[in-house]
Amino acid sequence: MEGDTFSGLVGNGTQIDGKVLQTFQKSFGQVQDILDQNRLLINEINQNHESKIPDNLSRNVGLIRELNNNIRRVVELYADLSSSFTKSMETSSEGDSSGGALKSDGKAGHKRNRPS
Repeated sequence: MEGDTFSGLVGNGTQIDGKVLQTFQKSFGQVQDILDQNRLLINEINQNHESKIPDNLSRNVGLIRELNNNIRRVVELYADLSSSFTKSMETSSEGDSSGGALKSDGKAGHKRNRPS
């Protein structure tokens, strides 16, 4: 997947703003960096666990906390991406009567509201 770029078109043929694409690419890059870091953390945690050395096992507590924080950050980034994408789609479909996927209030019928 590395090196893939967005075409600038969404499935329905709507053009996406270049700034939106840059935001998506930046966020996906951040997610990938965190996931790469998590892979290293998990490897170190596993090595420490297998060693059964008390100092290494104690170190795992901090490593697992770091891993959990990284996972939280990935969730936040994906939530932000989802929100940004939804907003960009709503903006790009304003005034588009050919889509048929909008309710009378102008919002997509498939949108889900999530509790904060």
